[in-house]
Amino acid sequence: MKGLITKATGSWYQVRLNDGTSLACRLPGKMRLNDLEVVNPVAVGDIVHITLQSDGSGIIDRVTERKNRLLRKATHGRRGIQILASNVDLVLIVQSVRDPAFKTGFIDRVLVTSEAHDIPARIVLNKTDLAKGKKDEKKLKDTEDLYSKIGYPLLRTSIFQPESVELLRSELRGKISVLTGHSGTGKSSLLNALSPELNLKTGEVSQSSNKGKHTTTYAQLLELDEHTFVVDTPGIREFGLVDFEPYEISHHFPEMKPLIERCHYSNCTHRHEPECAVLRAVEENRISESRYRSYRNIIESI
Repeated sequence: MKGLITKATGSWYQVRLNDGTSLACRLPGKMRLNDLEVVNPVAVGDIVHITLQSDGSGIIDRVTERKNRLLRKATHGRRGIQILASNVDLVLIVQSVRDPAFKTGFIDRVLVTSEAHDIPARIVLNKTDLAKGKKDEKKLKDTEDLYSKIGYPLLRTSIFQPESVELLRSELRGKISVLTGHSGTGKSSLLNALSPELNLKTGEVSQSSNKGKHTTTYAQLLELDEHTFVVDTPGIREFGLVDFEPYEISHHFPEMKPLIERCHYSNCTHRHEPECAVLRAVEENRISESRYRSYRNIIESI
């Protein structure tokens, strides 16, 4: 039989069959050993072939070819790659205005991975009802201008502003999308606003660390309507990049890509090399300081 992975807990996988029913499935040991670099060889969004067992469960035999994967470096001391989701049409990077405050470094890392795997991305700044005064409004406007200019539209949302939830709904309609972001940014609350019957658990932000507490503990594919699905991922505190050489990173910064051929060296890393077109653009404020700082941080991390 053939089906779609809708939930991945690590040991069991929920598979939605073509007739609409769901089946609990396991992975055979040989599949786990096929690619030791990947900590989860099967991910939410995968189309899989399964064999029915006598106890009513299924065994996943193989994964069909993926059109894309959203990857990050494995966490919690594990080595290798983690697949957050596969076969997706859109990545939504959810950050909050406050509690916890948004971080452009995280946004930029997800954007690089999305660009590398040809997945369209959009930034969602949530909890806009918490914005306080002109300082927050300026920060919002500056962030909006920065990312819109390089091709990433920014959407402001709040569960207390129904019109913003409807704008988000129209963005998601007819797609398989991934919501990713730090814990506490309000991903589950947004999904509940879009579809109250989901009744997802939501959590508070720790006052001592100003970081969110994990409420989603495993990735799952949620159905908003017959043609619209959203992958809700556990809150992410780290987004380590994988499978990149340092000189490749600039190819996934849209504002840098047109300048690469003007650099003197073909493998220029745009940090210290002479006659670098990217460094010149930073000096002339044609590339933002915050984006270039993110670029440098990514290079140093890999």
